[in-house]
Amino acid sequence: MIVRKQQGLSLSSLLVWATAITVIAIFSMKLVPAYLEHSVIEKNLTAIVSDVNSGKLSVNQIRTSFSKYAQIDNIKSVNGQDIIINKNNDRVNLTAKYTSKIPLIANLSLLIDFEAKSKP
Repeated sequence: MIVRKQQGLSLSSLLVWATAITVIAIFSMKLVPAYLEHSVIEKNLTAIVSDVNSGKLSVNQIRTSFSKYAQIDNIKSVNGQDIIINKNNDRVNLTAKYTSKIPLIANLSLLIDFEAKSKP
């Protein structure tokens, strides 16, 4: 007869793993919207740059255009006045630097610095 040891999780190790997975899931659910908003901001900046490079838009028109995109996409972190406009050899580059504060637990918050850039 071959004697085998029991295999599997005990109740205490199951609770530890369940707690760890729950904490990771909660942090992920709080962080994902900030990164999704960042990708939408970069997409909007790229769309505006393609509009600007095809025609001549003034600085105020660029800011107004971004404000319209932000209103449509429900962007709260950046507005048209936060856009940094650089012109290099008839090419326009748009950048937005902003900070996102994410409340985690009680008085504990996570502060993330983003820099969204337009892609050529």
